[in-house]
Amino acid sequence: MSKNLVLYFSVYGTAKAVAEEIAKQTGADIQEIMPVLSYDSNRANYNSLAAFAKKEHDEDMRPAIKDKINIENYDNIFIGYPMWWYTFPMIIYTLFDKYDFSGKTIIPFNTHMGSGDGGTYKTIAKLEPNAKVLKGLPVEMSAAERGSEKTVSKWLESLEII
Repeated sequence: MSKNLVLYFSVYGTAKAVAEEIAKQTGADIQEIMPVLSYDSNRANYNSLAAFAKKEHDEDMRPAIKDKINIENYDNIFIGYPMWWYTFPMIIYTLFDKYDFSGKTIIPFNTHMGSGDGGTYKTIAKLEPNAKVLKGLPVEMSAAERGSEKTVSKWLESLEII
């Protein structure tokens, strides 16, 4: 039996909600990707967060990850994130720079406000050529906030994970 891990990065809690649903349905372990310097999670300050995220993107920054992540003991690794500036947050690049996913199965998921996956699933496949990347799950932000039980279940069944 394959051992599953759900890794996720979330500032406003939407990617976290989807991650928790995936972990619940698969029995996977779950770990948040925490930055050393936290982001402002107050939605009233969205414009500041968006400007900072754009600066990180434009300067090709690699925000440091706070805690060590153990991927060695896992076969299937779900990786979740919100979409920022039509791609994943720069801390996800840090994750792929720092950890070797060779021989692993990566199963991406993301939350968005209309951009789908923005091509990030293909980017993951390019960044991790020695990993198998399965069909990802883009979840619109408001749908993630309402609950994603059925959407996640249907997706997992299509992947034959559960």
